[in-house]
Amino acid sequence: MREDSVKITTEIIAFIERYKEEDSSEKDYNDIALKLFKFQFQYNQPYKKFCQAKRKTPLTVKHWSQIPPIPIQGFKELTLSCEPVDEVKAVFMTSGTTNPNAKGKNYHPTFEVWDRSMKYPFKQFVLPNCEKITTFVLSPAEDLNKNSSLSRYLSNAVTFFGTETSRFFFHENGLEMKGLAEALRECEKRKEPVMLLGATFAYVHLLDYLKEANLQFKLASGSRIFDTGGFKGQSREVEMEKLFEDFAEFFQVGRTKCINMYGMTELCSQMYDQTILSSYLGGEVIFDKAGPAWVKTLVLDTNTLEPVKEGDVGVIAHYDLANWNSSLAILTEDIGYKTKNGLVLLGRVKGSEARGCSIAVDQLIQANK
Repeated sequence: MREDSVKITTEIIAFIERYKEEDSSEKDYNDIALKLFKFQFQYNQPYKKFCQAKRKTPLTVKHWSQIPPIPIQGFKELTLSCEPVDEVKAVFMTSGTTNPNAKGKNYHPTFEVWDRSMKYPFKQFVLPNCEKITTFVLSPAEDLNKNSSLSRYLSNAVTFFGTETSRFFFHENGLEMKGLAEALRECEKRKEPVMLLGATFAYVHLLDYLKEANLQFKLASGSRIFDTGGFKGQSREVEMEKLFEDFAEFFQVGRTKCINMYGMTELCSQMYDQTILSSYLGGEVIFDKAGPAWVKTLVLDTNTLEPVKEGDVGVIAHYDLANWNSSLAILTEDIGYKTKNGLVLLGRVKGSEARGCSIAVDQLIQANK
């Protein structure tokens, strides 16, 4: 990596290490965000052209919230990398459920930042009360899908926090239902807490199997169920509340021990339900999502892309310092609103609601013609 890349990643790593268990000061976040914006403006040419079209430069931007968020579509249309792409370590690609021929790409010259950004919030939000837990994974490991950010995430979870009996049950032929059921029964007999970990829709298949086989479990106290994603592009949709009811019925794991992770290929950090953390702390159970100190989130008016007040619905933009090689500011296609406790997601922006996002995408493409 070039010298400037080493310098900025070193500073980001220091920030993550400093604030891995607490919130950052506004000044500290703003200072490093502006440094990162200057770095990306210099080395990420498609992003630089987009910012120039919006008349935003390191000379005019004084606060992190003024940094233009690049539309997530840009990861499909352009090469967004500060480092030369022929020298990167890995490329994470989106699933391409909407258009298989147009997959977003996120280039990673190193995992030094990415792994830290995953590790500390996982411990805080998913395992606040234990260091290790037997983990059974329902989705592919990294060796099966090198281009999947989720697969690396799940593999890291097992490496960092799994016991020796942790296993992946997704192989070349799909989910190994029988083996998973047998492993769950063994944990049940030993009264050993277990964490199920996987994409949301994997649980639908697992529950179908358990219902057909007439199997139920009473998992030990301390067990938890982790899901990520939703039902976009799947063969059928299932209400999340129904899924939580099934988790309670088939595993004896209640709602306060279920947690959903919100992440995306284009974003290097993740956000989490605060259910487990808040119930562990003993106060009011909080279901809203929160993330680490190196991620800031704005909710923007879908027409003007100006910030809205707390409680108002808008399109979500994330500012993630871990996104050092692409763009720290990303305009998603998700809508939601902020509360005093965190972020509530409502789904994808649609049709006429997406006017501001569409304009931003047009600006991005026009600027890079």
